[in-house]
Parts: sequence; structure tokens; C-alpha cells
Amino acid sequence: MLTIIIAVLFSGGIFAAAYFPGDFGMGWSIATAVGGFAVFQAVVGLSLQKRVKADMEKVQGILMAGQKRLQQKMQRWQMRPPGSIQAAQKEVFEDTKVFVKEAIAQTSCLEKYRLWVPMMERQIATARLQLSWMIKDFKTVDALMPKAICLDPTMSAIKMARYYMLNKPTDEIRKVYTKAAGRVKYNGNVLVAATMSWIEVQRGEVDAAFKTLTEALKKSDNETLKKNHEALMNNRVAHFNNSQIGDQWYSLMLEEPKVHMQRQRSVYR
Repeated sequence: MLTIIIAVLFSGGIFAAAYFPGDFGMGWSIATAVGGFAVFQAVVGLSLQKRVKADMEKVQGILMAGQKRLQQKMQRWQMRPPGSIQAAQKEVFEDTKVFVKEAIAQTSCLEKYRLWVPMMERQIATARLQLSWMIKDFKTVDALMPKAICLDPTMSAIKMARYYMLNKPTDEIRKVYTKAAGRVKYNGNVLVAATMSWIEVQRGEVDAAFKTLTEALKKSDNETLKKNHEALMNNRVAHFNNSQIGDQWYSLMLEEPKVHMQRQRSVYR
């Protein structure tokens, strides 16, 4: 990375300036050079961090503005519902594609930091993957998956969901789950545990799903995980349900949310 190379050259210059004139001994010269390296890295790092954050906020701003427009449209639909639920869902998806594609294009402003910020390329890939997932651009998702960073539960759950869609072996999906569940804090495993157990239930691996939930509940008191665990324990597989997790669950696109469109009723007097 350029920042490290420049910092090394900078600290080398400090060492030479301190040592060769004979003003400082070897120990003090090294200490001064190390101090210079640390200060340079801190100053440049803070500056870059501030710039990256500002550019990321531009991407986030596009998403927030688009979501706000969608919310306003849905509020209007409460007064005058569209012709059908299917038509409404299609319109929402098409509107979403517009502002998500705009956000993806905006991520290009982050590319100028590739040589300056460690792992910037992987951060860009992760952001683009998550945005592409929102609009079901699975071809792009698959291309970016090897570069993406799976450090948070949502990203890990997306990877697990995609592996399920691609019919990858359960053992391969479980590897993603195990890594994700191992690094989260208490109750941070809800989404990944719900996803893993759902996949196992869908594949008829009910005993494995029960074991997954048993282990997950050692690090969680989530009601959905508890209810699903109880359902499997009592051989009521049909009662297994992740819907209470809400938007986080449905964003994985493993199930479609049940939508009920309210229509205005005429009032006669």
C-alpha cells in the first residue's frame, strides 16, 4: 500500500537525519524513526478515513433518498391501492432497481482509495455485492462473492442463502455459518442461526436443524429461535417459521413475505 511505502521512506529519512550527523545514537535514531512512522500513519490514516466516510455517506444518501420515495408511494397506496399486490410488488422492485443502480455507480468514487486504504478493494466488492443482492443481480453477486468480506451476520447470511440457491452441499454452507456464529456477541447469531436451521429443514435434515438451534440458544434468547427449537423438539416441523425476524429474514429472498393489501371501503349512509 502506498501509505505504508511512503511512511517507511519518511521514517527512513528521519532515521538518516538523526543518526548520520552523529547527534543521536542508534537507539534514539530508531526510536525517532518509529515515532515518525507512527505519526505519519496516524495523520494520513485519519485523513483517508474521513474522506472514505464522506464518499460512503454519498452512497448511503442515495439509498435513503430512494427508500424515502418508496415509503411515500406506499403511503399514497394506503389511500388509493394499486390494481393488485403483484403489480405493486413489481413497481416497488423496479423503483428499487433505479436508485440501487445509482448507488452502485456512486461506489466508483471509492476506487481512488484502492492503493491507499488496506482492503479497500474488498470493501468496495462487499458494498457492491450487497447492493446487487437487493436487485437480484445474482450474476454480479456470484462474481463478487470471492472478494467480499463476510465479517457481519447479514453478509454471512447472504452468502449462505446464495449457496442454498446454488444447491451447494450443506457442509459447505455450515462452514460459513460456523465462522459467522463464532465471531458474534450474544444475540448476534439470530439471523445466521435462523438461516442455517431453515436450510436444514428445507433439505429434510431436521435433526441437524434441531442441533443447530440447540447450540445457537446457548448464545441467544431470541423468541423465534426458541419457538422453532420447540417446534422441532415436538416433531411439529410445519410450525417452523422465521417470519418474526422480519425484514432481515425476507431480505435473504429465501421466502416471500405475505402481503395483505387493504382496500378502501365505501361508506353508505
